[in-house]
Amino acid sequence: MRFCGGLARLAALSLLLLLVTLCLLLTRSIPACAEENLLHNGDFKVGSGDSVDGWQNDAWVQSPGTTDYHWIRPADGQPGQVELFTHKDNDARWKQPMALTPGWYEISVEARTEKVLPFFIGVSISTLDNGVMSADLRGDNDWHRLQFYLKVGPRGADVDVCLRLGGYMNLTRGRALFRDARVVRIAVPPAGADRAYDLDAVRKAQFAGPVGSPWSLAATFAMLLALAAFGWRLLGEPAAVIAKPVQASIGKSARKKIKARGR
Repeated sequence: MRFCGGLARLAALSLLLLLVTLCLLLTRSIPACAEENLLHNGDFKVGSGDSVDGWQNDAWVQSPGTTDYHWIRPADGQPGQVELFTHKDNDARWKQPMALTPGWYEISVEARTEKVLPFFIGVSISTLDNGVMSADLRGDNDWHRLQFYLKVGPRGADVDVCLRLGGYMNLTRGRALFRDARVVRIAVPPAGADRAYDLDAVRKAQFAGPVGSPWSLAATFAMLLALAAFGWRLLGEPAAVIAKPVQASIGKSARKKIKARGR
């Protein structure tokens, strides 16, 4: 009986140790899952020539010779990189379309710049939504991580993550290199984050229609129609008045010519 009791205690202790081990493994795996990079090929390891798996070239000006797009494959312990080299003013980018589920995200990349013009928006990571972007780098800069935070609403959203040289109505020149691009799901942005955006609010403000009640809009259109009719009448009356004397003068002139010919 004592032997059986000892086996039972040993089995219970083994089970307890197994449960503790499993709990520790699960606890350690949660941060790893939370920090999963949702970008495809964000480390730029896979590509061919100057094409990079998961990424597309895009620009405001697509004429040959305006911007060069290059892939720098991993070598000698250095990570893969993508390059934008703009010779003439442009808003150029490497972009990746994504479908994001509801929640907060940290979107970031490491960037290095050479001779980027100081006058307009320089090198950044952004979406194509108005104003959703990181801080930008201009001039010459060594590797620097750029990031912003994005909240996606309850319906989810499709976004284009852009590694960008230039911006909307901010065409620029220079050279930009990018590495280690990341989109990571987070609980909330850190306290004091100054580049945190609510995507639903941004898009609502961007595509908002005219403001006003139906009655005020109807009254505005009626007033515009009345002004148009009044203006049309003002323009039409002088023309009619002027036309009569002209016709009369033409008639007198024609009669004089007829009399002269008769003589």
